[in-house]
Amino acid sequence: MRESQVEAYLVERVKALGGEVRKVRWIGRNGAPDRLVMLPEKVVPKWDGVSRPGAICVAEEWRRPPRTIWVELKAPGERPKPHQQREHDRMRRMGQVVVVVDSFEAVDGVLE
Repeated sequence: MRESQVEAYLVERVKALGGEVRKVRWIGRNGAPDRLVMLPEKVVPKWDGVSRPGAICVAEEWRRPPRTIWVELKAPGERPKPHQQREHDRMRRMGQVVVVVDSFEAVDGVLE
């Protein structure tokens, strides 16, 4: 499976939930996530504060569950490069939700 197939599945699932996906191009920020997922209020994504495939959410940790998620897409089994991981960590310290997905199951794990 290729990264493009994971991306197509992400877009399909988010649209089915009534959300939108934006491709982001960063200027002067190497390693930043490539997609921004915006979910409607009725959808509560699963997220536990740590970016890892298959991570499950403990929504009670948030006053308001995240509706905007930064998504780094990878081919199955591929992990973020060190410069990407540093940027993801920096964004998380700023309160952003950043996840890395590398499979259909990982997409489902974030959106269900």
